[in-house]
Formats: sequence, C-alpha cells, structure tokens
Amino acid sequence: MIPARNLRRHLDTLVASAIERAIAAGDLPEVAIPAETVERPKDPSHGDYASTAALRLARAAMRPPLAVAEAIAKHLERDETIEAPRVAPPGFLNFRLASTYLQDQVDAVLREGATFADLDLGTGKRAQVEFVSANPTGPLHVGNGRGAAIGDTLASLLEAAGYEVEREYYVNDAGTQAEVFAETLYARYQQLFGREAEIPPEGYPGAYMIEIAEQIRAEAGDRYLRPPGEAPDPELGERGIAIMLERIRATLERFGVRYDRWYSERSLYRPDGPYEQAMALLRERGFLVEREGALWFASSELGESKDNVVVRSDGRPTYYASDIAYHFEKFTERGFDLVIDVWGADHHGHVSRLKTAVGALGIDPARLHILLYQLVTLKRGGEVVRLSKRGGDIITLDELLDEVGPDAARFFFLQRSPGAQMDFDLDLAVKQSNENPVYYVQYAHARLSSILQRAAEQGLTPEGGDVRRLDQPHELALVREMLKLPEVIESCVTTFEPHPLPQYALDLATAFHAFNDAFKQQGDPLLKVITGDEQLSRARLKLVAAARIVLARVLGLMGMSAPDRM
Repeated sequence: MIPARNLRRHLDTLVASAIERAIAAGDLPEVAIPAETVERPKDPSHGDYASTAALRLARAAMRPPLAVAEAIAKHLERDETIEAPRVAPPGFLNFRLASTYLQDQVDAVLREGATFADLDLGTGKRAQVEFVSANPTGPLHVGNGRGAAIGDTLASLLEAAGYEVEREYYVNDAGTQAEVFAETLYARYQQLFGREAEIPPEGYPGAYMIEIAEQIRAEAGDRYLRPPGEAPDPELGERGIAIMLERIRATLERFGVRYDRWYSERSLYRPDGPYEQAMALLRERGFLVEREGALWFASSELGESKDNVVVRSDGRPTYYASDIAYHFEKFTERGFDLVIDVWGADHHGHVSRLKTAVGALGIDPARLHILLYQLVTLKRGGEVVRLSKRGGDIITLDELLDEVGPDAARFFFLQRSPGAQMDFDLDLAVKQSNENPVYYVQYAHARLSSILQRAAEQGLTPEGGDVRRLDQPHELALVREMLKLPEVIESCVTTFEPHPLPQYALDLATAFHAFNDAFKQQGDPLLKVITGDEQLSRARLKLVAAARIVLARVLGLMGMSAPDRM
C-alpha cells in the first residue's frame, strides 16, 4: 500500500509512465517527460489531485492539451490508490482517491501513531535554527514571541521531515549594547545606596533594571560600589546579563521553547577562535582592505552596492564581523548542512551582505536561509495597544502569556505568513467559542477524546473494527483531510514558512466537526458513532482514534497542547 507521504510522488510516476507508453504506442510524439505535474486542485470538487502534464506538453507535442490528456488517460495504469481519471478542459487529468485506499489509510494512521506524516527529506542532514536571540538587555516583547513561535515550529517541522535539528539562541553578550546595559545597571545600583547617578542617554529606563539592581544588592550588598566617577566593575554587568538571561529562559520555557544551545558571542573571540579564523580566511582571499583607519570587507567586488566595515578605526569588531565569524563557525566547525536564522524584518538590509560574506568564505550561500518576520500589533477592543521598548513602556511576552496563554499566543503568531504584518486580537484570543480558532481546533481534539472515552466506558474500543465499513461521505471526507498532513509538512519545510500549519489544523477540525454534525442531524452523535452494529461502531471508533492522532500531531508541531477536556 502506498503511504500517504508518498502519494503525490506515486501519482507523478503513474503519469510519467503513461506518457512513456503513449509515446511507445505512437499516440504521442517523442517529448521530454516532466518530472512533477500532480498538484492539489483549487476546487476540491474536481478531485483530490490534478495533473497539468498535458498542458505542459501540448506545445512540444503540437496537439491540443485536451487531446494530450486523453492520450495520457488511455495509457494510465489502473492502480489501487485512484479511481479512473477524468479528463477536463482545457487539459487537466483529475484524480479521485479510491474509497478502499482511503479506508485502509485509517489503519495505516493507527499503526504509525505519532510518527504519521514523517518524511525523509532531510535524512542524513543536520540543520540549525537560530531564533529570538534578543539582546539580553531587557525582557522579551511580543515581537520576540512571534519569532519564537515561528522558529520553534519550523524546527519541529524540519525534525518531522527527517533532519537532525538543533535549536540555538545567540547571546549578544559583547559589544556596545552590553556596555550600555552595564552602565545603566550601575546607575540603578548606585541609586539604591542613595547616590546621585543618571542612566546613560541611550540606556534602558525600564523598571526591570531597578529589579535587577535590587536582586544584585540582595545577593552582594555594596560589593560592586566604586568610588564616584570610576567605571563599574565588569563583574556587575556580567551578573546583570546572567540574571536577564535567566528571565528570558524562563519566559521561553513558559512559552514551550527549549534550546539545545545558548551560544555566547564572546566565545567567538577566544584565541584562534572563529573570529580570527574567519578574518584570516577573508584576508587570504583578498576580501579585506584597510581604508580610513578601519578594516573593510570588499563586498562591492562580490555584487554588493558598497563595502562594509568589519573592524572600526578603534580596533573594535562590528556586529557584521561577529555575524560573519558566527556563521563561519556554524558551517565549518559544527558542520551544519542547513542554517536558518529567524530575524525581525528590520534586519532586511543585513541579509544580502551576510550571504555574500558566507560565499566569500567558500560556503554555498544556499545553505543559509534567513527568514524575516514582521512585527506584531496588539489590539484590544479594536484599539491598538502601544509598544515602546526604548521608553521602557513595553508589552512583554510574559504579559501576553498571562492574558491569553501560550497555546493561543503560538497559534495566532503562526497564522499569518512571516512576511505579513499581523494584528493580534487579544479579545478574540480569549473567547471560549468557535469564533476563536484556537478554541475551535482544541475543542475538536477534546470531542474526539470524549467519544473514545465514553465508548470505553461502554466496553467498546476500536480494536477489531473493519475499516471497509467506513463508506459514508462525511467519513471519507475526514480521511481525505487527514491524508493532507504530509504534504503540508513538505510545503512548510521546502518554503521555510510554517503558516500553512494552523490553516490545516482549522481545515482538519472543520472536517471532524462536519463528520460530527452529520450524526447530530440524526440525533445524539455518540449514539451514531456507537450503534447497535458492533463492527460498524468499532470501525467508526478507529476513524475517531486516527483523527485524534493526526490532530494531536498538528497541535504538537505548533507547540500547542492537545486537551482531552474543555
């Protein structure tokens, strides 16, 4: 039996073989056979799949697309997966999955369980997803939350596609921002001891800085006080960064995000480390030039509009230099086949020059994918909730989680394409009704669980059910929707965008609710799943159990819970 994960490729093979036979029989002239022609039609009434092979071949075959489609259909091998194909203008071959194939897939889902829809696209390959990586100079805000949901879900999708995946948080614990953070913290720390001290002009005025200073005073008393006018003890800033990272880690774990590695920017600058190695290689290849007292990467020679500074005139590396060294280390020392960075859209100007630098280091830039996401606008009662990180008046991710919870936050963050601006409706996210997509999807899982639980109380389980008894349109429609998951995962992984996943979750929940409603029209839905016919009841319970597996898998990929009760 053809697994659902291989279904579309199998149909592509059937079409290609039919074209070969049509050529051999003289029904088509010699033409180059396209490798992939089968897709999901926009209108489901046309079938489960459609092939565009005839439309692609018409010009080369010098025949009308409809005639080419008829020639292909004539030679198409009959197969267990599909009914007889239908030719439709202007030259489509439409396929509908055979009822027996759909029925047998219920047992297949039950056998595969939580691994249903796993793919082998990344087998033998290592991928790294680096996301959030906010400067540890303040709490995470809702924009960081969107990056967290996107990055973590993309990592889960890559794992489902067969990749060995590492999740990483890049800690910016070096450079100007870390220094400003330390200066701000020292000002707040001094104020706790009655000193007159002002935070720097570009400092961090948020109340959280006072909280950190108070925590350090509770831990160390006046240990870090220096005579007035002296620079702060570097250890104070390091302790402040450590406290901030503890808070960031706690917020992300609350959000369901756990990293395999927290990578310190400072480690790039160890003796003979990634920074020295990357700069030496660029210099050896002739891409570093000294000009105006600074060191420049000659990126204009590689197609960029201008050169970029990597070491300032004061001898300090730029953020660009750090990023070059960091990515050099990812590809060379750790050997990742694929690296994905999830960045806010305000970094768009940095994408091209980083990929150019990676190429200059002798690494294929196609191995680096940078996914940009737009920021988030929170709305309550139709009014925008204002954000101002610099002013210290921010809506933190923790505050959002307090209000709507991690499941709703993750679902809403994932709903739109990363490149699309998103409005987050706080009122909708907490509604306990089908208007709320999170409630609608999770309620479907709870209902599936409830049916199985109540059946078990009556001594009935799915075991022994004959899936060939599942012949009602609403039953087969639910199976059809279940079998789309492998293709959804493949689409997300090949485009590096997870937003089709929540839409699929809604579609699957809708198919289940339609299945349930078909019984409701005849009375109590449970009494129609469990009928006087024990074998039919067990068969329907198999379908319910399989649908619950698939829906739980989708929720799990999004990092959401699959509740049994609501």
